[in-house]
Amino acid sequence: MPLDLSEVRRYTIAILVENRFGVLSRVSGLFSGRGYNIDSLSVAETLDPTVARMTIVARATQLVIEQLVKQLHKLIDVIKVIDLTDEEHVSREMLLLRVGAAPATRAEILRIADIFRAKIVDVTPLSYTLEVTGDESKISAIVELLRPFGIQEVVRTGKVAIARGSKILSRKDQTKLQQLQGAPRAVGYDS
Repeated sequence: MPLDLSEVRRYTIAILVENRFGVLSRVSGLFSGRGYNIDSLSVAETLDPTVARMTIVARATQLVIEQLVKQLHKLIDVIKVIDLTDEEHVSREMLLLRVGAAPATRAEILRIADIFRAKIVDVTPLSYTLEVTGDESKISAIVELLRPFGIQEVVRTGKVAIARGSKILSRKDQTKLQQLQGAPRAVGYDS
């Protein structure tokens, strides 16, 4: 069954960029300039400190995402863009959550934390702060289970994602990266 190109759905886009000031603004501006909100955005430098990796989750149609990917490729600081939405990939989010912990409810909160493999990272006489890592459904589930205890504060990272298996930058992309960094090409290297 072919995809409906006009259907709005969530897309996960991984982008390798030069780690320079202003790049984040230009990339996010492509989305906001077309009236699309970014649901989550995670950015950090890679093993190479001159390169950063962005993971963007946004709701749009397939046609809009295809246009955005083409526009991203045109940005001079963009090295590579991968739409991970329909690719096999691993994704995670992290949640820090402060929940009220009266003496009568502490044991139940600890049981829920144990079931979700959450870490207790701070304890006060009146609250626990938990760290939870997992996919979006796991994060949402623990929030809903802890809601009756009185959630005081929630801090949630954006989604990070990586393709499954050995899919990495291609040689062509590594060559482009070396050229941008001024590194010499290997002798006998064929593109």
